Amino acid sequence: MKRFRTIEFSDSRFQKEGLRFVTVKSNNLKGRGDVILFIPEKISKNCAVTILLHGVYGSAWSWPMSGGVHLIEKAKTNPMVLAFPSDGLWGDGSGYVPHDGFDFEKWIAEDIPELLIEIIPEITTDSLFFVTGLSMGGFGALRIGAKYHQRFKSFSGHSSITHLQQMQLFVEEDISHYTHAGVDDQGVFETIKKNKNKIGKFRFDCGTSDLLLEHNRRLHECLKSENIQHTYEEFSGGHEWSYWQKHIERSLDFFRNQIPFKSTF
Repeated sequence: MKRFRTIEFSDSRFQKEGLRFVTVKSNNLKGRGDVILFIPEKISKNCAVTILLHGVYGSAWSWPMSGGVHLIEKAKTNPMVLAFPSDGLWGDGSGYVPHDGFDFEKWIAEDIPELLIEIIPEITTDSLFFVTGLSMGGFGALRIGAKYHQRFKSFSGHSSITHLQQMQLFVEEDISHYTHAGVDDQGVFETIKKNKNKIGKFRFDCGTSDLLLEHNRRLHECLKSENIQHTYEEFSGGHEWSYWQKHIERSLDFFRNQIPFKSTF
């Protein structure tokens, strides 16, 4: 039985630079959601997929149109399929957690992989899935990647919010929408700690001029105190696209190095 009532998938004849567009009706969103896909020219069975989550104020177009990440991946010898979903378009940002009657977490963790399996024959239940993101999307990727470890082999974050309380630095909506009692593990550290014996490899980085730098450093120290293996890096730069454009390749290569040769193209 198909998961989705309606799916609109753009015609491949009109794609540009491998980008195609999907609009799907999701029960978790109680309506339609948008996804942009980068699909390499040649892909094989069980191809790997990376889901990239945008930050506040953005949407499905943010990573490809502000970050040009599909052009970075296109230049690789064995490019992965990239999926750029919207966050659900609630307020300034959904936080990628369930609230106000919507489940923005399951939209990413469950709907997006199932959608790709349904519409792209080369993506199967045996495909490897990875997730990364920036700022609010970094929070979503680190938290969802750890919580849904059965689905995601590896995960990463760039300039990440590390706790839902930090959403108040960016949004005009009341913080209580995000931090209500129904949201478990409101911090990245708590989620990773709870699943530390089950998660795959993960990394995160932050700019030395970023307003979230101290939060990322604290996450790094907390992980070290629990002897949780991870990679943390700092580079010059702030909370800005010039930083993310430069360093997203680190995450893509981090994921690619975990793909067995037989799963590549």
